[in-house]
Amino acid sequence: MTTIKDIARVAGVSVTTVSRALNGYSDVNEDTRKKIAQVAKELNYSPNSIARSLVMKKSKTIGLLVSGFTKESVKDNFIVEVLAGINEFVSGSDYDLVLFNTNSSKQREKTYTQLCKERRVDGVIIQGIRTDDPYLHEVVESDIPCVLIDIPLESTNVSHVTTDNVLGAEKAVRHLINQGHRNIGMINGHEFAFVSQQRLEGYHAALRQAQLESKADYLVNGAFTEESGRAAAHQLLSSNPEITAIFCSSDLMAIGAMSAAKELDIKIPEDLSIVGYDDILLASYVSPKLTTIRQNKFQLGYEAAKLLLDLLTNQSETHRMVLETKLIERESTNCIIE
Repeated sequence: MTTIKDIARVAGVSVTTVSRALNGYSDVNEDTRKKIAQVAKELNYSPNSIARSLVMKKSKTIGLLVSGFTKESVKDNFIVEVLAGINEFVSGSDYDLVLFNTNSSKQREKTYTQLCKERRVDGVIIQGIRTDDPYLHEVVESDIPCVLIDIPLESTNVSHVTTDNVLGAEKAVRHLINQGHRNIGMINGHEFAFVSQQRLEGYHAALRQAQLESKADYLVNGAFTEESGRAAAHQLLSSNPEITAIFCSSDLMAIGAMSAAKELDIKIPEDLSIVGYDDILLASYVSPKLTTIRQNKFQLGYEAAKLLLDLLTNQSETHRMVLETKLIERESTNCIIE
């Protein structure tokens, strides 16, 4: 294996000069730099990334830290699309990307800083973390550059990217109101998710604007899973038969709600309208096809990676990116017939 000593010998320069030339230091003569680069190419030199990271004190690696990545996560493809966006941006840079998973239990065994140092990452993108997770408080206080997805916190070393969840939920509920619905239930995620808090705010705002009462009985949580969404819809519809529409804060819960309606012999959209959130791939394949709020999951990842590299290169002009949503009308909603 070729080393920098071999390059120095062939190029007729010192090992220190080779090292500084290959690592981009500005105090190396340009002709010398070109000569060293040509010799390195001819000798098929491949740099030792670990050794280089020790010298430069940078690994040129960023991490995607995902909390709660389970078998259920595969159904909505959300994390995969975000990862694709991150990879798209990172692949055009000189950084590498590593994925590591965590959960609330693991976070109590090892600190955020310990985890990052073990993985030798220069910065981190975090997705899926809960408001009660130990890492959330560590992230804001840490000196490790970080970008949070769907968690609206920021500091000198922390940026965040999200969609306008409040407005997205308002769009969903306004759509149902415009179709004549007045008894509108909501299946939310859980209380420890920022997006749940924001989408609930949007639900209340839309009802308030239409001068409709927000009823506590019309609100249930579905934990962002299909099965929990099905159970939540059973509870909601059995206890409140007057409900004619449901807004679900994720498509998986909406698909679960559709299953519950079928089990209760409630026709969609003739008897019950349902709107989801996310526009996952399954939304356009279920029957009837799901009306939903589309968020650009690929763009979430892309912008998160861009924000992080800006932090790492001290080029950050903003610590916040909010993406727009779009109502996608399909077959699961209908005008109410009085």
